[in-house]
Amino acid sequence: TAGEFAPLEFELRADMIVSTPPKHAKLSDAQVVTLQAAFGDRMQAHTSLARYTSARVGGPADILLQVDSTDELASAAAHLWAWGIPFFILGGGSNLLISDRGVRGAVLLNRARQVQFNERSDPPTVWAESGAGLGLIARQAALRGLGGLEWAAGIPGTIGGAVVGNAGAHGGDMAGNLQLAEILHLSEAQAEPQRQQWPLERLEYDYRSSSLKRNPGKSVVLSALLHLEHSTPESVQARLDEFAVHRRRTQPPGASMGSMFKNPPGDYAGRLIEAAGLKGTQIGGAQISTRHANFFINLGDATATDVYALIQQARQKVAERFGVQLELEIELLGDWRANSHSARGEF
Repeated sequence: TAGEFAPLEFELRADMIVSTPPKHAKLSDAQVVTLQAAFGDRMQAHTSLARYTSARVGGPADILLQVDSTDELASAAAHLWAWGIPFFILGGGSNLLISDRGVRGAVLLNRARQVQFNERSDPPTVWAESGAGLGLIARQAALRGLGGLEWAAGIPGTIGGAVVGNAGAHGGDMAGNLQLAEILHLSEAQAEPQRQQWPLERLEYDYRSSSLKRNPGKSVVLSALLHLEHSTPESVQARLDEFAVHRRRTQPPGASMGSMFKNPPGDYAGRLIEAAGLKGTQIGGAQISTRHANFFINLGDATATDVYALIQQARQKVAERFGVQLELEIELLGDWRANSHSARGEF
């Protein structure tokens, strides 16, 4: 039925998953009609993505489709793979810069947010769908006297994004908490995408990276199980307060993507950018923060092109002065042809 997510009623053969359109190709009229018939009024065409991102910049998606459960997410992803339609999953919209030209293909707005705590297990655990907010889960754990996730309380992203990017702060990261992840995986050896449970080791975590991030396009995070620690509400809240004070002192307010660049080995991206004399530099409505140079702020009317120009300037100046090539921590999404670089953050 149009507008509903029914189980797939056809076989997903391997030979159906062959015709992915060119990276920057707009969906054809026939593809849009197919999507409209499958998803009905859940689907929006040519919808601006700026309001779904923490930086409040970015152009439209050809197709925006909201999913409200892991079953809906899995079904939508399976359909799109079968039809050869490229798609991106948008959660909290942090650590992401979307091109002003927008995103070709489909964007799945992930609102699968169920969360379940198991306080009686040893260690205690929390299971969450991939669209659930990581920071909110950390704060809910604190109310239950469950620790181990305090580092995540100020992170604005979702569980799914955190699993893919090995999110971290204050000395903690997902690699230290993840027990297993439920993944919808598409492989050449299987005719249909499979729901699989991946243990920590299969994620092959590295600093702000994972096997999922290094091999995009064939896997979707559906949910995750994290292990916690028994504590007391007072003790856990004290740690949250300590980290909150540190964030307010060191990180700027306002619309941003979070940390722009990964810290190079033995140094800090913010220190290098500041030492290059770029703190406070402004292009259009975007500014390198005067409080922390690894945060780029939307002053109110920034475009993605403004932010991108600052990225290029920071990388060039740091490379010239210190011989260090800064690597993006955020992801570039969409059509960046006018900038002559790829849409996956490679320069």
